Amino acid sequence: MGSGEYVPGSVYFYAPNKGAAIFFAIAFAFSGFYHIYQCIHYKSWRLTGLYVFCAILFASGFVVRAWGAFDYTDLIKYIVSVCLIYGAPPLLELANYNILGRVLYFAPYHSPIHPGRVITTFAFISAVVEALNGNGVSLTANQSLPKWRQNIGRALLKASLMIQVVVIVLFILLAAVFHRRCWKAGMRNKKLYNPLYTLYISTTLLFARTVFRVVEYWSIAEHDYWKPGFDPKTLSPAIRYESFFYVLEAMLMLISHVLLNTRHPRMWLPKSTKTYLSRGDGVTEIDGPGYKDGRPFWLTLVDPFDVHGLLSGRKKEGGNFWDGDGDRTGKKANDAV
Repeated sequence: MGSGEYVPGSVYFYAPNKGAAIFFAIAFAFSGFYHIYQCIHYKSWRLTGLYVFCAILFASGFVVRAWGAFDYTDLIKYIVSVCLIYGAPPLLELANYNILGRVLYFAPYHSPIHPGRVITTFAFISAVVEALNGNGVSLTANQSLPKWRQNIGRALLKASLMIQVVVIVLFILLAAVFHRRCWKAGMRNKKLYNPLYTLYISTTLLFARTVFRVVEYWSIAEHDYWKPGFDPKTLSPAIRYESFFYVLEAMLMLISHVLLNTRHPRMWLPKSTKTYLSRGDGVTEIDGPGYKDGRPFWLTLVDPFDVHGLLSGRKKEGGNFWDGDGDRTGKKANDAV
């Protein structure tokens, strides 16, 4: 995919590969259509609907990139494609956070955090990341803007990328703590662990992609490329060769999407957040009252772990409802790992 030489007039640095862009546009479109079918089949729009939106962003981004490949001097097409393609991964992360929240509802007594706070807390952070990412990309990609505005865009992108790395690490730690608690308690239900394994793989792919983006961006952030006398060969190979973008950005994200198609969370998780596994045998599924949090919404954002409640000794709303699950009836299946 290219010789690594600068193509005069190209806003991409190289002449974009038309076939690769078309392939990924079609591939993400197919994945998105299959996600739509799965949302209908499993009735899981609230749980996995974000995967559909992410696929639309990716497919649209690669459609525009393929269009721009026929005129690689067009700055508008470049900016639009970059904003769409780079804006999708943070939403893919958010979709994974939503899945983890549903897994925590399935065994709420081992959750380090109220399950409902996973999506609200990480959604707030993702909104910040999306705002930083979108504004940073648009300011940085537009070489016609004054240098001080481009520098602002670079700073926003740096902040966005670093926040993404930190958040992914915290997400993995949260899932790992929950996983360890369940395993130590003797729970061996594949319905609980299979979604976690899927999330580990998907999040690892996202982490690898984000690290690539950090390395890629830091390698060019201080360069004034397009400045007279600048030698394009001093740029990182990650910028000069399009293959890096397709392997470490497009392919990793496509694998993550297809992974969620083949290992859809609703294959194991119940439809309702009120359904949880019996603490006694870890197999019987019980319909409970639901895990409630009566605190104001703003307080759940700034204090998702309810540190104030722990320090003040305030009891949870509804108490630990699972303590009496022996008095409830449920359905039992042979789902041991």
